[in-house]
Amino acid sequence: MNLLEVKNLKVHFPVKRRVFGRAHEFVKAVDGVSFSIAPGETLGLVGESGCGKTTLGRAIVRLVEPTAGSITLGGADLTQMGGAALRAHRRTLQIIFQDPYGSLNPRMTVEDVVGEALDIHGLAENKSARQKRIAELLKAVGLDPTYAQRYPHEFSGGQRQRIGIARALAVEPKLIVCDEPVSALDVSVQAQIINLLQDLQQQRGIAYLFIAHDLAVVEHISRRVMVMYLGKIVELAEARAIIRAPKHPYTQALISAVPVVDPDSKRQRIVLPGDVPSPIDPPPGCPFHPRCPLVEDRCRVEIPALREIAPGHCAACHVAK
Repeated sequence: MNLLEVKNLKVHFPVKRRVFGRAHEFVKAVDGVSFSIAPGETLGLVGESGCGKTTLGRAIVRLVEPTAGSITLGGADLTQMGGAALRAHRRTLQIIFQDPYGSLNPRMTVEDVVGEALDIHGLAENKSARQKRIAELLKAVGLDPTYAQRYPHEFSGGQRQRIGIARALAVEPKLIVCDEPVSALDVSVQAQIINLLQDLQQQRGIAYLFIAHDLAVVEHISRRVMVMYLGKIVELAEARAIIRAPKHPYTQALISAVPVVDPDSKRQRIVLPGDVPSPIDPPPGCPFHPRCPLVEDRCRVEIPALREIAPGHCAACHVAK
């Protein structure tokens, strides 16, 4: 049984309004996305800026309200919940933000940042139990428990991200949405955070939705990878299959842009023409067809379904083989 099931999820933002406040146009940030995550699995999500990755991650944790579709976590549909019911289910679902500087309240000590979730969910019987639990969480992410009385500005970027991870772990979640958690960090620190996330997963059985730009990082940490373009999933497969044998033309272009250390590599750079279409007025048919080197007539009018091309390898493309 899957831990998370997302079906036909849509997130549309109104951008222009007529008289009487009626929406006239919408940004289709997420437009009919479906996928699942198994317990203890890491599912990577990649795509260029503006494709809807962060909006998708925030919709799953209900920081952004979905326009349509369902988000089922452990058999319960989160889109049908509110108030106390949603708060109770949020214990099993947490998020780590991209910016380790902006995601922590500068007026709160580390103890208060990490302990806030314990207070909200009543997970500490008394002050002593609260302090003990916070110390355990700080140790788990590689920080000295004596740092609990310090403020966020006293830490480096990597240390702040560890605090963010400790905050997410406080309620013992089953799934954590990692919204580009290492993109703002130095390369050496990125490796430390990735290793920490993997260690925590092995120890606690946590599942991750890992959002990133860096395909090398995604391949390293993920079992499966989704590729997103203009609000839609265009390819989904095992990480190694995505990197070594991409089926969708967009994924092929992404892979070709990854720097190669070997100077004798014969990888051919694929340069896509034009710009990403506006999510307010996406093109008819396949959203990638205005830039696709393999475009056919039906691509301009018929939206391709995400179909299985090889065992466990799906692509939303009419011509992919």
